[in-house]
Amino acid sequence: MKFKNVHNLTHSISFCDFTRKNKLSKYKKNMQGHKQLNTIGMAVILIILLGSGCSGNKQVKKDPPKDYSVLTLKPRPATTYNDFPATMQGENIVEIRPMVDGYLEEIYVPEGAMVKKGQLLFKIQNPMYDQAVVTAKAAIKIAIADVNTAKMDVEKVRPLVDREIVSKYELESASYALQSKEAALAQAKANLANALTNVGYTTLRSPQNGIIGSIPYKKGALVSSTTSSPLTVLANTSNVFAYFSWNEKQLLAFLSHRSGKTVQERLKQLPPVTLILADGSEYPEKGRIETASGLITTETGTASFKAIFPNPLGIIHSGASAVVRLEQTLDSALLVPQSASYELQDKRFVYALISGNRVMNRAIESRPTNDGQFLIVTNGLKKGDRVVLDGTNLKDSTVITPRYVKGDSIYSQR
Repeated sequence: MKFKNVHNLTHSISFCDFTRKNKLSKYKKNMQGHKQLNTIGMAVILIILLGSGCSGNKQVKKDPPKDYSVLTLKPRPATTYNDFPATMQGENIVEIRPMVDGYLEEIYVPEGAMVKKGQLLFKIQNPMYDQAVVTAKAAIKIAIADVNTAKMDVEKVRPLVDREIVSKYELESASYALQSKEAALAQAKANLANALTNVGYTTLRSPQNGIIGSIPYKKGALVSSTTSSPLTVLANTSNVFAYFSWNEKQLLAFLSHRSGKTVQERLKQLPPVTLILADGSEYPEKGRIETASGLITTETGTASFKAIFPNPLGIIHSGASAVVRLEQTLDSALLVPQSASYELQDKRFVYALISGNRVMNRAIESRPTNDGQFLIVTNGLKKGDRVVLDGTNLKDSTVITPRYVKGDSIYSQR
């Protein structure tokens, strides 16, 4: 019973809601009612009372809010760009086709050669045209002889008419015969000119400076003016055109942000454009955009444009692929580091700091800057909003300790 009483008493004292002073007072009262406790029991009770606190008054300590870097958004200049896939073509593309029928006798240039205007390219063999020249020259000689004979007849009849020996109609008849022979001579000369022209067509020369394309025919091949494929294609690439398309939405956005009555006037306001070659390198020469078609095609819903680039070194060939890059400078843009955002279900989010230093995720609309390090926010944030830079794994309503960073220190890394 002694130990049972001690146990009950200890349990009663340990479950107290008062201060140690009250515990001692209660102990004294309890001691008066339990005089049968031995010395050892009282010592144990004293140790428990003095060494223990009121466990009911203890409070759970919470961890302080963690520090996170926070950026206050301010508008600042930024540059972005739009890329458009393009197909390159020479400034002037000429198909070299034969004007006459014959066999391909000579090919004077290889495929891919640089040629000058007037340079000999092909020779076509057809003896018929050479014989036509010979025949035409002979016809001219005959016609000249006929003209001379007719002239003699006129000169012979004229004095007889003057002396009224023969009728004047004889003179008129001789004159008409002379005119007929002169016309025959003119026709013979025209036939010679045609024959020489046909002979000239048997040699093909370059109509311009350019680069020779593929040559599908070999020596001895029969060619004609009705052949479906040309002998070759000659491309003048001193200037090159990059053909690309804008969809209807892009075209409307361009027209609404530029002043001018026509598309050409608005295009003149665009800055020079950059050409990105197939290997990803940037072409050193800048270009300008011009219209290629003023219509939106119903099949694709796009309008065609072209950018003109000088090609002094001839490194861009007709038919090559490239990308036309159009830069756009924004005077006041809200920039958020790419690392401060995350993507979820095809949407991009950031954590914004709201009242009470609580964080809340916020969906944004944006597009990347040239270097890809920052996002240009077009919707979802405004000037003065605070964005958490290093807390992409936070939960909504989490309280943090903001550590504000200067925008200049971040944007200077661009």
